[in-house]
Amino acid sequence: METTHGAEHVHVGRDGWLFLTAGSNNVVGQFSRSRLMARRVRGWRRLVVARVRGCERLGCRYLHVIVPEKLTVYDHKLSAGLRVKVRLSPALRLRRALFWHRSARRACLDLVGAFRAVRDARDLYFRTDSHWSFAGCDTAYRLICAACGAVPKDLSGEPQEWRQMAGDLGSKLTPPQSERWPIRGLQRDAVRVHASPIVELRERTGRADKLHVGAHVIYRNDAAGTDPRRVVLFGDSYAHFAPIMLTALIAETFAEVHFVWSSSLDWGYVERVRPDLVIGQVAERFMFELPDDRFDLKAYAAERFGTELAEAEAKSARKPGKNSDKSPGKKPGKAGTSVAGP
Repeated sequence: METTHGAEHVHVGRDGWLFLTAGSNNVVGQFSRSRLMARRVRGWRRLVVARVRGCERLGCRYLHVIVPEKLTVYDHKLSAGLRVKVRLSPALRLRRALFWHRSARRACLDLVGAFRAVRDARDLYFRTDSHWSFAGCDTAYRLICAACGAVPKDLSGEPQEWRQMAGDLGSKLTPPQSERWPIRGLQRDAVRVHASPIVELRERTGRADKLHVGAHVIYRNDAAGTDPRRVVLFGDSYAHFAPIMLTALIAETFAEVHFVWSSSLDWGYVERVRPDLVIGQVAERFMFELPDDRFDLKAYAAERFGTELAEAEAKSARKPGKNSDKSPGKKPGKAGTSVAGP
């Protein structure tokens, strides 16, 4: 198949399955016994142990959720010419490295085993995309609930619509490879009571799809039977701030959910919020780099988005009839909730 520039990073497997193989995270290269990956696994082991102990000191619990790479789960769908040794999966190596740290091993959920057990019964990822499908997200969600004693909600139902779409991998091929995507809105009872200024701005200007690290939202759920605990979820695009992935499922289950788009933990934020549960979610391919848990969400947002927000505020103030004293797009939150964020 003729490919466009960059498609050399995409492996065309069997039955329409596409796999990311390279790029900045050296995806296939992580399935190796290299000294670099050995150091990375040791670093992640220290990090998870430190997170578990740090949360214990604050009176909360930590869960570590690694979203397996498609290569780790659907290795039997690879075409001839590409093989990976699943036992060298960074996620599996980390769990083995935590063997003697019992509390940390319990905190590190085994999504690889759970996914491989049901991989032939359902598509846990979109075939043309690097991200998980609702089935994959829901499988992880139920494992999280089981680990912390929460009762999962059934939000499967019928999709609102189906769209023919090429994912982030399929769009790199010539011609693009597409598939039917079920479109689901997962938000039912939870209400978003806070979105950081950059989330509000990007949503208002139709650029939310370009927003990543530094996005921050808070959901409240006052429905009867909701688990009363407060959760802080640090994650990436597999969690997402929009009501389409893991954050929405967690928000439908717990009374208060804070989502921070970051692979690093902000310990100051955790100390201020005092959650019952902290979840660190990361895509397996991002284990190529170690997070820095000295992360400061407020400082990062000011540095990364300060100029953009100031320019948007100035532009809004110059519009006729606008009251420059009001924060554009700001919505009031519910009484008694931390709507402004810590």
